[in-house]
Amino acid sequence: MRRVVCPGSFDPVTNGHLDIIGRASRQYDEVVVAVLINIEKKSLFTVEERIDMLQIVTKEYGNVRVDKFHGLLVDYCRQQEIPAIVKGLRAVSDFDYELQQAQLNYRMSGVETLFMATGPEVSFLSSSRIKEIVRYGGSVAGLVPELVLERLVERLRG
Repeated sequence: MRRVVCPGSFDPVTNGHLDIIGRASRQYDEVVVAVLINIEKKSLFTVEERIDMLQIVTKEYGNVRVDKFHGLLVDYCRQQEIPAIVKGLRAVSDFDYELQQAQLNYRMSGVETLFMATGPEVSFLSSSRIKEIVRYGGSVAGLVPELVLERLVERLRG
C-alpha cells in the first residue's frame, strides 16, 4: 500500500489544502492528513475542531484519514510506517523553507518529501489571511468549504 502524509496546522483548512489533499488522494492508496499539535501557538480552532472539520470536508475521498501528531513529523512517519510527506507549494518563497525542511527530514529518517504545486486558482490562500479577512468583515466564500466559512464567521464575528 502506497501511503503519504499531508501535515499542517489547518487552522482552518482552506480550498488550497483541499487541492493538495484531493490530488494526493488520486496518487496514493492512503493519504493521512496529520494535524500538528503546537502548544506554543495560539490557534483559532482546537485540534479536535480542526480534525472534525477535516473529517467532514474530506469524507468524499475514501482513502483520506485524519490524525493528529506532536513533535517531529518524521517520528510520526516512522511510527505510522509512512514513507513520504507531500507538501503543497504556493510560491517560490515556500520552496526555500520547505526544501531545507525536506533535506533535514530525509537526513534524519530517510522519509521522502514530495512537492506539489497548488493550483493557480488557490495558490494565494493561507489560513492566516483567511482569518484576517473574516475578522475584518470580508468574504472568503469560495476560498474555504462552506462548513469552515460558517465556523469562521461564528468564531470571529460572534
